[in-house]
Amino acid sequence: MFSPLYAIIDPELAAIPLSDLAVELGAAGVTLIQLRDKKSPAAQVLARARELNAVLAPRGVRLILNDRPDIAAISDCAGVHVGQDDLPVEDARRIVGPSRWVGVSTHNQDQLRHAVATSADYIAIGPIFPTSTKENPDPVVGLDFIRTARQLTIKPLVAIGGITLEKAGDVFQAGADSVAVIRDIAAAKNPGERAREYLAVAENSRGSRS
Repeated sequence: MFSPLYAIIDPELAAIPLSDLAVELGAAGVTLIQLRDKKSPAAQVLARARELNAVLAPRGVRLILNDRPDIAAISDCAGVHVGQDDLPVEDARRIVGPSRWVGVSTHNQDQLRHAVATSADYIAIGPIFPTSTKENPDPVVGLDFIRTARQLTIKPLVAIGGITLEKAGDVFQAGADSVAVIRDIAAAKNPGERAREYLAVAENSRGSRS
């Protein structure tokens, strides 16, 4: 089963060292974490990815690197996530190989249909709700887009954008397999406890949906 919580950690948002945050989330039961570092030099991103892998891999937590399939491969991450302005899925796949995951972001039906036809291991859809995490967010797509996407693919769907604990249940009920959360975890006084709360919502919501 695809991880119901897709935790995204960003050095610009984290209140504690990334490795400490990652370990705390792994201890809470999170099995899928993305490192999003859009502003650091490549060498620093590589160092961070290696540091995180060193603490997460022994715990069975998959580390996905945002944007950079080359660094994902070099640092032995579990996969890479690409956006619409990054390398296409199949080109990223050539770099990371068949054993690592490639995920892709989509923001409308045309992008979604194209992603479905690729080798992407999962598809992110959003923003579901208004978000302040991105500087220039795409238009909000809402819960109906999740329902539409669910009818178009059996690939795991990761909903992203403005998702909070209060809204997560509706997102799962609409058909998402996972929720990607950035700020609501990074800003939490106890990120591990907040992650457990998301996992509990996922268990209840996905169970009632099935």
